[in-house]
Amino acid sequence: MKIAIIGQQDFGKAVLEAFLARGDAVGAVFCAPEKEGAKPDPLRVAAQEKGLNVLQLPNLKGPEALKAMKDCNADIGIMAYVLQFAPQEFVNIPRHGTIQYHPSLLPKYRGPSSINWPISLGEKKTGLTIFRPTDGLDEGPVVLQKETEIAENDTIGTVYFDRLFPMGVKAMLEAADLVVAGKHKEVVQDEAKATYEGWFRANESKLSFHHHVARVHDLIRAADPAPGAWTTLSGKKVQLFGSKKHPVRKFGDVKGKVGEITEITDTSMRITCQGGQVEVAKVKGEETKKISPAEWAKGAGVAPGTILGS
Repeated sequence: MKIAIIGQQDFGKAVLEAFLARGDAVGAVFCAPEKEGAKPDPLRVAAQEKGLNVLQLPNLKGPEALKAMKDCNADIGIMAYVLQFAPQEFVNIPRHGTIQYHPSLLPKYRGPSSINWPISLGEKKTGLTIFRPTDGLDEGPVVLQKETEIAENDTIGTVYFDRLFPMGVKAMLEAADLVVAGKHKEVVQDEAKATYEGWFRANESKLSFHHHVARVHDLIRAADPAPGAWTTLSGKKVQLFGSKKHPVRKFGDVKGKVGEITEITDTSMRITCQGGQVEVAKVKGEETKKISPAEWAKGAGVAPGTILGS
């Protein structure tokens, strides 16, 4: 088949390379323009190295974008990590329309941080959806879905890079084949089950150790490796990574006050929350890289008994 890729970054690159590896033709690659000073877009670099037709347009709504899509004469459009708005008049140009990847089980977790939110809310499973893009955000009919579990100590890094990323590349190939062959079924999303969440950034990843240990643990996992769950010490930000939870089983088992660091070793640090403790493997201060708790504690003058959140 002949495809048009609309995307960016490593996921877009991986999808492009997967289609090329099996012999599909690429009519055009649409990438968002890089911001001044930003790292080169891996998709753009890979496409140019392969001599493909690369377009970096300020938007996909104008006549230039519509003409470029018509000129590439694609069988199907493939949207692989797209932040630009793609209107219907653009995505409907390929002979079999366009399909888009989203890393959640739509209609749940529509929006830009759809991997962070289910982890932070303690979900036990998530997945990916290949769907038809509409003018509504992540609202189009579903073509294909794949599920994966969220284990107790999974992070956004393990869920995405170990599973949703490679699963998503394969699912794009599978969905494209089904659509072009006319063997797919489109299922309208159930709006009664739909949820939408915005960006999961610094404000959303701030910790409170007065919350239950399970909630603290889930928030750290949901922000690991980025944006990094954080608390404060003497007004300075301290980020925590590599969380494990240790709930208490009976009265009297709780060690320390809420927010208190009760133990520091070369490999971990324990902090008391409501209902137990979280154990973290890495710490990042405002002036440090991600380092061991012992190294951070030595540089910050921290010892057991220190209260975080001040």
